[in-house]
Amino acid sequence: MKIIKYNAICNLGSDIDTIFAKAIEGEAGKFVQKDFARLGIVDFELPEIKEEDYNLRCNRLLLKALEPLNIEQYDRTRTAIVIATSNSGVDEYEISHNHKHYQIGNPAEFLYKHYGFKNFYTSVSTACSSGIKAFKIASELLESGIADTVIAGGCDSISKVPVYGFHALEVLNNIPSNPFSKNRKGINIGEGAAVFILQKEGGGIEVTGIGESTDFYHSTTPDPEAVEPERAIRLALGNLNPEEISYINLHGTGTIANDLMEARAVSNVFENKVPASSTKPLTGHCLGAAASIETALCCKLLDSGEKRVYPHIYDGEYDDTLPQIKLADKTLYRKNKYALCLSFGFGGTNCAIVLKNNS
Repeated sequence: MKIIKYNAICNLGSDIDTIFAKAIEGEAGKFVQKDFARLGIVDFELPEIKEEDYNLRCNRLLLKALEPLNIEQYDRTRTAIVIATSNSGVDEYEISHNHKHYQIGNPAEFLYKHYGFKNFYTSVSTACSSGIKAFKIASELLESGIADTVIAGGCDSISKVPVYGFHALEVLNNIPSNPFSKNRKGINIGEGAAVFILQKEGGGIEVTGIGESTDFYHSTTPDPEAVEPERAIRLALGNLNPEEISYINLHGTGTIANDLMEARAVSNVFENKVPASSTKPLTGHCLGAAASIETALCCKLLDSGEKRVYPHIYDGEYDDTLPQIKLADKTLYRKNKYALCLSFGFGGTNCAIVLKNNS
């Protein structure tokens, strides 16, 4: 499966080029302080949506991300839509009482109707892993012949439900997130969207593998032994030697439990040999859009020809109780050919995607 076009927006910028230019230097985006939370916000103008049922902030983010991709050129009868989200319009529903607003399927249905598509559409909501799950569904649609093109991606706006939910779990941080540090205290929530035009063949970044697993350990806490997260990584790698991976985009939330699990999974597969970083200190954790935005960051890294990778921004005090992994700095490494993006969600849903630059 090939990624023909892609774009993203978040607190770092209104397009993937701007986001990349800041992220490769380790520059954090726009954050605001709200009581007990530090939130990564999109503060640029978003397109208006006239359809009352679909006038949601997450859909406006999605529409903004789609602007440069010219999706009108694709055959409406042969193009499917798969959109990941976790919030949809739950905040808007509190005011509107329009039942369409809280439906998880709203963003996918919006694109389907707004652009007049006639093929399959669906939404994905498996917490933080949703964006990579969208790629898996897209690949099945292409392989089955149901569609020739799939618009896949994720969108989420900041919502009171996850903000107060994470606060109740005592994993929300009101200072910059600090993944893999001995001083880490929790996550910063962000918002944004990323979209991809996918086809079975053609030019562009290749998706060489997707790994999925479920560990059934706990509804919100990851398994510290990381058995199923490690399995998802190995499934995504397929026949690749782990050292062929140039860069790993970590889930890297900055919580005690997630970083322990992820360090163990990454160390078990890659030891301390492959540069890795979490970009969440730059973007915030964008929930249902997180894996989509981070996959777009990986695509741009591969496209750029850079020999650097995204640096891991934290206080430099690695938690020595964690297995050792190679946290990236601003060093020149090598030409980036393969990138791995990791995403682990509530309910033990684990995903990994491997991307390849064929140029």
